[in-house]
Amino acid sequence: MVSNPVHGLPFLPGTSFKDSTKTAFHRSQTLGYRNGYAIVRRPTVGIGGDRLQFNQLSQAELDELASKAPVLTYGQPKQAPPADFIPAHVAFDKKVLKFDAYFQEDVPMSTEEQYRIRQVNIYYYLEDDSMSVIEPVVENSGIPQGKLIKRQRLAKNDRGDHYHWKDLNRGINITIYGKTFHVVDCDQFTQVFLESQGIELNPPEKMALDPYTELRKQPLRKYVTPSDFDQLKQFLTFDKQVLRFYAIWDDTDSMYGECRTYIIHYYLMDDTVEIREVHERNDGRDPFPLLMNRQRMPKVLVENAKNFPQCVLEISDQEVLEWYTAKDFIVGKSLTMLGRTFFIYDCDPFTRRYYKEKFGITNLPRIDVSKQELPPVKQELPPYNGFGLVEDSAQNCFALIPKAPKKDVIKMLVNDNKVLRYLAVLESPIPEDKDRKFVFSYFLATDMISIFEPPVRNSGIIGGKYLGRTKVVKPYSTVDNPIYYGPSDFFIGAVIEVFGHRFIILDTDEYVLKYMESNAAQYSPEALASIQNHVRKREAPAPESERFAFTSFHWLHIQGLLKGSCVDIPTVSFLFYNSIYI
Repeated sequence: MVSNPVHGLPFLPGTSFKDSTKTAFHRSQTLGYRNGYAIVRRPTVGIGGDRLQFNQLSQAELDELASKAPVLTYGQPKQAPPADFIPAHVAFDKKVLKFDAYFQEDVPMSTEEQYRIRQVNIYYYLEDDSMSVIEPVVENSGIPQGKLIKRQRLAKNDRGDHYHWKDLNRGINITIYGKTFHVVDCDQFTQVFLESQGIELNPPEKMALDPYTELRKQPLRKYVTPSDFDQLKQFLTFDKQVLRFYAIWDDTDSMYGECRTYIIHYYLMDDTVEIREVHERNDGRDPFPLLMNRQRMPKVLVENAKNFPQCVLEISDQEVLEWYTAKDFIVGKSLTMLGRTFFIYDCDPFTRRYYKEKFGITNLPRIDVSKQELPPVKQELPPYNGFGLVEDSAQNCFALIPKAPKKDVIKMLVNDNKVLRYLAVLESPIPEDKDRKFVFSYFLATDMISIFEPPVRNSGIIGGKYLGRTKVVKPYSTVDNPIYYGPSDFFIGAVIEVFGHRFIILDTDEYVLKYMESNAAQYSPEALASIQNHVRKREAPAPESERFAFTSFHWLHIQGLLKGSCVDIPTVSFLFYNSIYI
């Protein structure tokens, strides 16, 4: 460790020496505690306990040295760069001033109000100095409310000046598009912002209320004239006089509800009501005699008595504005007691005399409340939707799990594997469809039709199955009662319409001729004549060269069908048979 140098000598090697008597070379403590708080102490001695050499400068001198720039050494200091410019639409983004205001609107066509107070909110957007006026929507007000003035810069005067946030304050009037709005208050953010900009805000005011709206909020006044009737006289006069009414309670609208009959007794001596149940034999109910014990029934309660615990405490005159009286029980009217609506349909002779003498009501006929049996509903099938057969669709209406319709088994056994085949062309205005040939197969067992189109090479049309086995409905037949094509509809020259496509029958096979000979009664004379003419033309001799050419061409065509598609043997034989006589 090198000790302090001798005074006047530079601190250089050779001018300092070591103190051999020093044995402690630790660093002095700079951290400590005072009154339980950690403090930092300024060190006065260095390593080994040597006194530190420092200048005792004042705080002002230290601050001056810290702020003084070394001009001679580093030159003139550079000026600090200016702060970044922040545009208004960024600095005031999503900052909106909100003021509560109202305006007065005249109502000239109403006798109940002369003017109307409409409360609005005025929004001032700091980012672009635009304003908007929005009226809070009040339900069932009948007034178009919401956005009265959309967001825009609003003109302040005729010179073209616009409103600025410095022009807004509490307790002032501003005119926008001919309407004068009186500002009464603002929100907390608006108040803090305006005060930070040096604007002295006026004291807040109370929002003006609409007099008509406040009038509607008041409860309707109901005046009940106190009765001066002598209760003792009523008791002595009408003792043992009871009005009897027959009523029903129809609860069939609810689950497991039913229509039950009751007898309502009204005691004239004290205006009390009693409801008795009417039991029938073997009705499955316990024989409770009373539905409601004899008591006075309130008709109109005061507003504060809606939450009155009626099931625990007895209702007094203070909670009731009006009680049920005898004039409320009229035959043919309904009344609600204890949450149940009773319909009065009859009364006894004493009650009829009392109403005739007391109220002058003479027409109290008995009302028939017996439920008549509804006529049986005719079950009709829904309209056909076009998918599948009508018989299959109808099975969904007969049972939850539909079953296949019954088939004529005898017909299927007799006509099994009996197929009538016809050659047809498509009647179409398209030139490409004129050379297309189709083979109709009519299955006698199921009355179904299938159509097969023989593929032709380089024709551009994919041949094969044109229509699967299905029943074809005749045109102009109804959906509810469809009429299907039968064997009698197929003959030479007949036009068959299949799902909007018209086909013309050109030829048949030998089996069709034999079938028509054995079942001539099924066919019309026109059909038989067409077949006879066709047979004569077929039996006429044709040139040998044409016959051989046509036969060879069609035989090669049939060979191509057997190789390129799945065609049944009868169809191939039918094609070969007709190729000879084409």
